[in-house]
Amino acid sequence: MDTKEIHELIKLINRTNLAEFKLKDGEFELTIRTESFSKGRVETVIPVSAPVSAPAHQGYSSPAPVSAAPAPASAPEQPAAVSAPKEVKSSNLVEVKSPMVGTFYRSPSPEKGPFVQVGDLIKKGDAVCIIEAMKLFNEIETEVTGKIVKVLVEDASPVEYDQALFLVDPAG
Repeated sequence: MDTKEIHELIKLINRTNLAEFKLKDGEFELTIRTESFSKGRVETVIPVSAPVSAPAHQGYSSPAPVSAAPAPASAPEQPAAVSAPKEVKSSNLVEVKSPMVGTFYRSPSPEKGPFVQVGDLIKKGDAVCIIEAMKLFNEIETEVTGKIVKVLVEDASPVEYDQALFLVDPAG
C-alpha cells in the first residue's frame, strides 16, 4: 500500500463514524484511530463482499483482495452486496440504501451507461450501482421490485453506510 492509498483511506475513514480501523496484509500492518477511539468500545464493522470485476473508474486497477474484519457476534449478518430497502414514511416509496462506505458509481465503467435510470423497472437481485471501497468494486443489488423514481446520489460521489441511494415505487 503506497502513501496515496493510505491518504485516501484516511479520508474515507474520516467521513464515517468508525473509531478504529486495522488492516493487515502479510507483514504490512496499518492501524488508524480517530478522536472518538477509546479502549473497550466497539464500533460498527462493515463487512466487505468479494470484489466484482473492476471497472476502469478514474484509472484504478484491481488490486489483490483484502480480507475484511469479521463482524461482531451481536451484529445481524447481512451481505454487503445487498442493500436493504426501507419504507419512506411520507409515501409508498422505498429507499435502496448503501450497505457500505465508499464511492458510488452509476455505471459499470466510464464508457458504459448507468445500471438503472429514473423510470426503469427493477426486480429483486438486479444490480443498481457499484460502490468502490479500498479499490474493490462491489455491485450493489436491490431487495425490492418496482420502478426507479429518483437517484439520490451523484455519480462518483462518496457515500456512507446506510445512506439512501435510490427511491423505488414498489407499485411500479
